[in-house]
Amino acid sequence: MTQTFADTASVDPDLWLEDVLGDNALAWVRERNAQSRKALEAWPLFGQTRDQVRAILDSKEQIPDVVRRGDWLWNFWRDDANPRGLWRRTTLAEYRKPQPAWDVVIDLDALAKSENENWVWHGTSCLAPAYERCLVMLSRGGSDAQVVREFDIAQRQFVADGFTLPEAKSSVDWLDANTLLVATDFGPGSLTDSGYPSVVKRWSRGTPLASATTMFTGEHADVASGMHVDDTPGFERTTFSRSLDFYTSRIWLLENADAAGKAPTLAPIAKPDDANLGFWRDRVLIELRSDWTLGDRTWSRGSLLVGDAAAYLKGERRLEALFTPTATRSLAGYGTTKTRVILNVLDNVAGRIEEATPTAGGWQHRAVDAPFPGSLHTQELHDPHVADDPLAEAYLLSYTDFLTPDSLYLAHAGSDQRELLKSRPRFFDTTGMRVEQKFATSKDGTKVPYFVIWPQGATHDGRNPTLLYGYGGFEISLTPSYSGSIGKAWHEHGGVWVIANIRGGGEYGPAWHQAAVKENKERSYDDFEAVAEDLIATRVTSPRHLGIEGGSNGGLLVGAVAMRRPDLFNAVSCQVPLLDMKRYNKLLAGASWMAEYGNPDIPAEWAWISKYSPYQNVHRDTRYPPIFFTTSTRDDRVHPGHARKMAARMMAQGHEVLYYENIEGGHGGAADNAQRADMTVLQFAFLWQKLGKQ
Repeated sequence: MTQTFADTASVDPDLWLEDVLGDNALAWVRERNAQSRKALEAWPLFGQTRDQVRAILDSKEQIPDVVRRGDWLWNFWRDDANPRGLWRRTTLAEYRKPQPAWDVVIDLDALAKSENENWVWHGTSCLAPAYERCLVMLSRGGSDAQVVREFDIAQRQFVADGFTLPEAKSSVDWLDANTLLVATDFGPGSLTDSGYPSVVKRWSRGTPLASATTMFTGEHADVASGMHVDDTPGFERTTFSRSLDFYTSRIWLLENADAAGKAPTLAPIAKPDDANLGFWRDRVLIELRSDWTLGDRTWSRGSLLVGDAAAYLKGERRLEALFTPTATRSLAGYGTTKTRVILNVLDNVAGRIEEATPTAGGWQHRAVDAPFPGSLHTQELHDPHVADDPLAEAYLLSYTDFLTPDSLYLAHAGSDQRELLKSRPRFFDTTGMRVEQKFATSKDGTKVPYFVIWPQGATHDGRNPTLLYGYGGFEISLTPSYSGSIGKAWHEHGGVWVIANIRGGGEYGPAWHQAAVKENKERSYDDFEAVAEDLIATRVTSPRHLGIEGGSNGGLLVGAVAMRRPDLFNAVSCQVPLLDMKRYNKLLAGASWMAEYGNPDIPAEWAWISKYSPYQNVHRDTRYPPIFFTTSTRDDRVHPGHARKMAARMMAQGHEVLYYENIEGGHGGAADNAQRADMTVLQFAFLWQKLGKQ
């Protein structure tokens, strides 16, 4: 990084703030943190609200998220007594009870204390069918980089001389009890320009990692190389992949892996580069992100296709559509039971579920609806390793909306009967509250949906403290959800919450996303500004009482919009943001996002990036709304230098800025519930100080 500093310091005097752990940079951070905490803790309700939010996050009445492995449902749980968390398991029979008996397998708080490490849980990969050996992923402070260690469930201990990987952005998968596929940092030349592994190796137990056999190598310009082991009995497959960019990939199937006398080979699997392809027992499932013409038939982008896997691999293309998008309907994802495909559909940003069942006459569809404008989500339960699996056609179904806490049901495909397993309590008073879905007209005439969540007693008087939230990138959809923290810290004090479903997101499928990438990225900002203008025109609020908030790509969104239209807002909460779009592709994982934003090193592409890049578009003589930047030192995805430098530049120009950097937390900004509650209330304190009815 020293050479980079020297090359650009003349035009970027704050480049030294990119030195993440540098003494001078951290001294600057601590000074800013102290100033911000002093200002924000002056909000009279700070301590009370932080305690309330922490109690919600720590509530033992939260629904434990579970993953099924054989006879057990596994959960990772945090509360006030276990801030780092417990990895634990229970049976379905116990899970049905109001207070299940949990078998604690790893106490992360105890482990962190005994090893003097600030461990944050990253997950596990367990070996079927017994699931007695697991690879446990642990992060220091919440970064994306992780340590991998083999754990013995029966012995309740890490395996001495077992599989262990040092800290890196690794991915691993079991081939068998004594063999792993590993993508990690193998030394010089083994990482992509984005900082992810480009090499996948086969590693045998008892041998040094350095002796592992190379199985697959991608290109340095790729985002990453990866692998997947499908261990479904009778349908075992191992695939390797190159992520060419964030939206395109190529896949190879490992052949002759166990054939005597034959060398393993990799056979390419034909598909459109921007399509997602997966196997489901004897079938192949393909999600399209662009139109695909096969013979005299064109399948539209956003479709989900199904076909016979063996025939497809031989080159036959007899496919059927399980889902075809419409102007209002898009596919948000899918899951499977043993014999059915469960489609998660968005219809004007509200959740719908459809079960697709193969029959002799073709696929039959059955709808599972919910009240508008709610969200429905499903989770697979079938374990193919369980003989005569009683849950072969079962799945978990959850429902929530802005005013209704989550409920979790055990559903059975083909039946309308659902068993309520868990429901969250109401964490804030919704009496008199209401939700509206409205549409704003963007600069080019596009109708942009948004939700308004009204607190009790609020009217169209133009004086409501209103927070407009958006993301608008990477085909990620913002759907109705219940937040006790927002309810307690915002709604109960009279705040209006607005969710903008702007282009760049996935609310209406790939087309909605692709309309606002690269040279068209500013359409996201046009849409967001159109929603803000509509809120003002309809007297939901006024510029004096309107604030905006976003994180990561959403941080870029609010940063760019604040520079473009400072007249519309009076507060900006900018979280873990991208802001210096001239250098984003050189910082941490930034190179992996060039399919979204473009390459600033190409003059023609910088010409359109430069129009909105916040760091290059802040000016001394413009009056901007007060801005609160938050980030994390341990964020190894979006470099904290973005927020640091932007804050420093704006402060030097005399603008009203607050800055807070959590030393832990990774890209999520917080490593545990205490930090999460504190960060949440720091942000709401800022918003109430600027937007309150004075």
